[in-house]
Amino acid sequence: MFNDEYSLELYKIVREDEDMYYRDFVDFIAKTKVSKAIYHGEPIPMTYQGLFYNKKNRSDFVYISNILMSMTDKITKEFIENPEYRKIFQLDPAIEELVLHDPGYDVPVPICRYDVFYDGVNYMLCELNTDGSSAMNEDNTLGQLLLQTKAMQKFMEKHDVENVDMFTPWVWETADMYKKYVSDKKPNVAIVDNLEVGTPNEFDEFKRVYEENGFNCEIIDIRDLEYKNGKLCHGDYVIDLVYRRIVTLELLKIKDQIKPFLDAYMDNAFFMVGSFRSQLMHSKLIFEIFRDEQTQALLNNEEKKFIDEHVPFTKKIEERDAYEIIMNKDKYIFKPIDGYASLGIYVGSEMREEELQEKLPEFIRTGYVFQEYYDMNKCEFLEFEEKSPVLNKFTQVVGLFIYNKHFVAPYTRIGKDNVVSGARKYYTAPNLFINE
Repeated sequence: MFNDEYSLELYKIVREDEDMYYRDFVDFIAKTKVSKAIYHGEPIPMTYQGLFYNKKNRSDFVYISNILMSMTDKITKEFIENPEYRKIFQLDPAIEELVLHDPGYDVPVPICRYDVFYDGVNYMLCELNTDGSSAMNEDNTLGQLLLQTKAMQKFMEKHDVENVDMFTPWVWETADMYKKYVSDKKPNVAIVDNLEVGTPNEFDEFKRVYEENGFNCEIIDIRDLEYKNGKLCHGDYVIDLVYRRIVTLELLKIKDQIKPFLDAYMDNAFFMVGSFRSQLMHSKLIFEIFRDEQTQALLNNEEKKFIDEHVPFTKKIEERDAYEIIMNKDKYIFKPIDGYASLGIYVGSEMREEELQEKLPEFIRTGYVFQEYYDMNKCEFLEFEEKSPVLNKFTQVVGLFIYNKHFVAPYTRIGKDNVVSGARKYYTAPNLFINE
């Protein structure tokens, strides 16, 4: 099993002096709690290990990323050109108008985190995150602290280990896109979100890295933007490049408050990464759309095979599905079509039949999918129990960060529940690339 051989090696190191390494673990956790790795105001939970992956695993991640990017391009192109094809996405008309608008470049999803269940041999897609893809700060902040622990220092006497930087590559990808499609001059950058629901610590880190690399950068609430003299502005700050972090669902909630931003976007008064075209892959309906005959006609044999083998059955819940769902509830997981951050997810095997029957009308009314539940092979991670090191089995969801169609690094959450997410008990396992 991938990761496990390195986990065992780390475990053997810790067993050599359990008291010393436990004290080091306590010190490490104390450092994480005062670090900038914060999610919804709380420190990110950590164990004493990250996710180990090697060149073979990285090759798998590159392959998965490449084939998904190829499918993304084809699906987006067909959506733009074919009014009949648009219907199966069931977009809000306001969002469809934004998606159809030409953003001035041909990369439909410049940044994403496509999540997979992965055990080193087998893998299955979990969900696709585009708008506002986050957690770079969790991984890099905790990863750098983890590399400083005594156990990892000992481990690195034998191994070349890297916690891959997820910030600097994005800064230069956005700069290169701006240079390619707009101008050679260095743009004034704005990181834009509804700051009441965004992740400010991560924004601060992106701002720091932009500025370290010679760019002006501001973090701005989308409601505070102005459109004047043909420019998107915040006070006297004229914005050339927007790094959009607000997810489309949140944008819809406040669309009446952000007319200057939307008007400037439709007038191409600034360059935005990423455009609203990323919403097509963000919707939970995309797994059903993959299997639609119109989509299948766009794909090559390799892509069709990938869908058959690595995309779980997914379907929007309709009244006619009630019998199938109730009779086979343990097979399925239920997700909101336009949800994010693992909110509103239900696992069929955790629900009583009566509870599911009560929930079904709400699922139909608000827009849910039912999806085949994937029971994956678990990996071992090092924990301390009663001050003693143990290797325990965890489910791992590996998020593939892809910038401008290039795989950068994984972000991993591990847990023992049926759903691994920030909404349940979990650990972050920073990426630890074994470069050998």
